[in-house]
Amino acid sequence: MKKLFKEYGVSPFTPLKGLFIQGPIFVSFFLAITNMAEKVPSFKHGGASWFIDQATPDALYIFPVLTALSFLITVECNMQEGMEGNPVAGTVKNVSRGLAVLTVPFTMGFPKAIFCYWVTSNLFSRMYGLVLKVPGVKKTSGIPEIPVAAPTNPPQSPFSIFPALKQATTATNGPSSMPDEPSKHSNKKLSSSAVISQRLRSLEKQVNGRKKNKK
Repeated sequence: MKKLFKEYGVSPFTPLKGLFIQGPIFVSFFLAITNMAEKVPSFKHGGASWFIDQATPDALYIFPVLTALSFLITVECNMQEGMEGNPVAGTVKNVSRGLAVLTVPFTMGFPKAIFCYWVTSNLFSRMYGLVLKVPGVKKTSGIPEIPVAAPTNPPQSPFSIFPALKQATTATNGPSSMPDEPSKHSNKKLSSSAVISQRLRSLEKQVNGRKKNKK
């Protein structure tokens, strides 16, 4: 692993660089929009549709649900890219799913203006995730292609067991076109066992006769 990290110039903390860059920007936008929603008069009548007043929470909870869904779609589509084979990837993805679900009850009291920025940011993340998957963009950006490993045990049809059972029965019972062969094999086994038993009896008689002569 160390050789691979050195070869490609990465480390286990490389994926966190995006959080360190995007995190402060998101927090600064969040604080700025919250302050503007309280102090800028145009936020109270500058919206559209059901969010005309962007300084108040969404009474219909449409924005919190849209934010959670857009974040969940981004997690499902972009989170696994480049993390194949990493045992931590599944845990990180499950935690992100939990955060997406908890977004609705924890953010339902935020002003609508924050959700306008938040949903737009999530959609933008989804868009550049799709762009980075284009082969031409990968080649230009120097992103290596990740090979997809074939499954070691390919799924079998439930009906595939019947030919196997048929082969097993034919192997044990023999082909149906030759019914006399099993009887021949059994006759041979019986004749050989009879010969062996006769030899054993003759040997026992000889041993008993020698014992009587010695007496």
